[in-house]
Amino acid sequence: MLYELEPAMPEISLADITAWLPYLLIGFLAQAVDGALGMAFGVIVNTILVGSMGLPPTLASTHVHIVKCFTSAASGLSHHFAGNIDFRLFIRLLFPGAIGGIMGAFLLSNVHGNFVQSIVLGYLLLIGIWLLIKGLKSSPKTRAPKVVSIVGGVGGFLDAIGGGGWGPVVTSNLLIQGAEPRKVVGTVNSVEFFITVMISAAFIINLSIENFVGPVIGLLIGGIVAAPIGAIVAKYFLPRLMLILVGIVLTIISAYAIVQEIL
Repeated sequence: MLYELEPAMPEISLADITAWLPYLLIGFLAQAVDGALGMAFGVIVNTILVGSMGLPPTLASTHVHIVKCFTSAASGLSHHFAGNIDFRLFIRLLFPGAIGGIMGAFLLSNVHGNFVQSIVLGYLLLIGIWLLIKGLKSSPKTRAPKVVSIVGGVGGFLDAIGGGGWGPVVTSNLLIQGAEPRKVVGTVNSVEFFITVMISAAFIINLSIENFVGPVIGLLIGGIVAAPIGAIVAKYFLPRLMLILVGIVLTIISAYAIVQEIL
């Protein structure tokens, strides 16, 4: 098996609404941000589950990937109805991203994930600062991105290796290339569904039905409810504001993760 799960947290009954309500709120807020900016669902949820709620890291990552199968589907449909998807860009990202995700899943046991994660965090911090400066400096001009397949492949690979990274890596890179922000967010979120399903397959075969109770159900409901909100917000964000917000979120998350690694 590629993944060995850590012991699960005590089972939460579906009838105990107050116990899984916090997970619902976490899922809602994380998906609202992810749907609007094209990134951060996994990072936000993982950080809260592990850092604040004491969930074992492997189990937290499992929950996130399972939930993202459904929330990314809801988000993709919401972006489709909002007119935020560039289907040419969708195809150019889908196949390289899927191949990269599958390669990452099979190579996971032979790669030092912490080393890869450190490099990616440093890269994302620089990209976040770059986007922030670019957004504050002037109104950006949109143009068709030239480097797409490689970005999709790398994003899928890193998402499998590090338990996250598709949104931050792919969204930020396409924005740097000058692609239309709302189309980038909508398309990246839509492709993420297919990438996540493939990567999650290895997790699902290791889970019993109890793992779908409590945290996963709460995160799932909250994320699905928030998906249409993120898509609508993304549609009406000005490109300049989108770059600034993505830059802020990416910089803060990357800097926080780097500090946590150092400490």
